[in-house]
Amino acid sequence: MLNKLLLAAAVLSAGVAGSHAEENWMGLVGSGLGKPGAEMPGGVYRVGLPRTDLKVTVDGVELKAGFALGSWLAFKQMGSDVMVMGDLVLLDTEINPVMTKLIESGIQITALHNHVLRGSPQTMYMHVFGHGDPATLGSVFHQALAQSATPFSTIAAPPQPGGERIDMDTQAVDQALGHKGKVNGGVYQVSVKRAEPIKEGGMEVPEAMGSAIALNFQPTGAGKAAITGDFVLTADEVNPVIVTLRQNGIEVTALHNHMLNDEPRLFFMHFWANDDAVKLAKGLNAALAKVKVAKS
Repeated sequence: MLNKLLLAAAVLSAGVAGSHAEENWMGLVGSGLGKPGAEMPGGVYRVGLPRTDLKVTVDGVELKAGFALGSWLAFKQMGSDVMVMGDLVLLDTEINPVMTKLIESGIQITALHNHVLRGSPQTMYMHVFGHGDPATLGSVFHQALAQSATPFSTIAAPPQPGGERIDMDTQAVDQALGHKGKVNGGVYQVSVKRAEPIKEGGMEVPEAMGSAIALNFQPTGAGKAAITGDFVLTADEVNPVIVTLRQNGIEVTALHNHMLNDEPRLFFMHFWANDDAVKLAKGLNAALAKVKVAKS
């Protein structure tokens, strides 16, 4: 449903922004937000807002931003309108100021929860959903996130000869996991698509908007890695995955929704462990065997 404030903004700007949105809606989003993004498969414009300002540790491991502190917003054009979904990483003290700004602008809050346990400082994750004019949506999120210390600057990492390297045997992890990933900011990130199409309010939700299973590895030395991420599960898959993760020494840290009107109804399960990377990959592979995933 179009919220009233965003609909009003879209109507008022229809004579000017409406025509431009068809031609350059991604640029309008980036301009309004004050941070450029990247075009992803499925017609998604995704903007990463990693919390590089935070120094969060779990069990003595300092979390990299791309491991468990990656705020993001994903936009997709739906006719003359734009849909947005995202996940905002916030400190306890930032939650209510950011939420207030969002609800004042008609953005829906669809979930608020933890991802990890024993984090210091504690971080929470706020999922959001909205529709509207692209420039207006970008501006709304800029104003809301200005109530937090979320960085908007883009600092490019220096290129490494032969591509970005990581202190982990990624080939062995790929073989044990049964899926390949990519190195991003010192983290090995694996995305696994579910078998069936996922919709929110009747609209398809591509992988880049948060519908894929995410498995992240952060090397911790001597062949070990910390792992976190989330399994995307239907109700009948939840407990088989919990049992399998626990049997493989992987801690289940949260179970919750991310969306409100999803089809099929989905549950998101977060996890944590710090152990031999290949051993953990085998455990994750055993859990994936309990899930209806797309054939690679």
